[in-house]
Amino acid sequence: MSSGSTRMSAAERRELVLRAAQIEFGSGGYAGTSTEAIARRVGVSQPYLFRLFPSKKALFLATVDRCFDDMRDLFDRAAGDRTGDEALEAMGHAYNSLLDNREILQMQLQTWATACEDSDVRALARRRLSELWQQVERISGAGSEQVIEFMGRGMLLNVLAAVGLPRMEEQLGEALNGGSD
Repeated sequence: MSSGSTRMSAAERRELVLRAAQIEFGSGGYAGTSTEAIARRVGVSQPYLFRLFPSKKALFLATVDRCFDDMRDLFDRAAGDRTGDEALEAMGHAYNSLLDNREILQMQLQTWATACEDSDVRALARRRLSELWQQVERISGAGSEQVIEFMGRGMLLNVLAAVGLPRMEEQLGEALNGGSD
């Protein structure tokens, strides 16, 4: 943080910490990330960090929560007044554009990896994924099968982005057959 003439509120610092935590946790995972690295990235002391978040786990959970909030907001903005297939297509395009952001992608992947081992993270991820699922149903009016396909496609896109494969179906076929990098 700069030492400019305006003082930053605790809420603003909290936001900066969450964004820094997304980068650090996304890169190093829950176990491999120190709160010192997050505090250093923001320019605050570790004790100040712990005034904002009582523990490393509380910070990780808040970061996961923030990622889901961002996804919820993205879907709302993308769908706008659309419904049905038009809403699904708009939300899908918006999600696809996120996959180029390594910080977001890595944090999503770390969330799922941490959920495998940590019951608190698993419970939060399950609840927030359920809310996202319900949001897609509500906005689009799609049935279960369509929502399963939509969400499953999103998860596949995460994997493709993580391993650097193209997301367009025609390019994917070539890449999986060794035709491109």
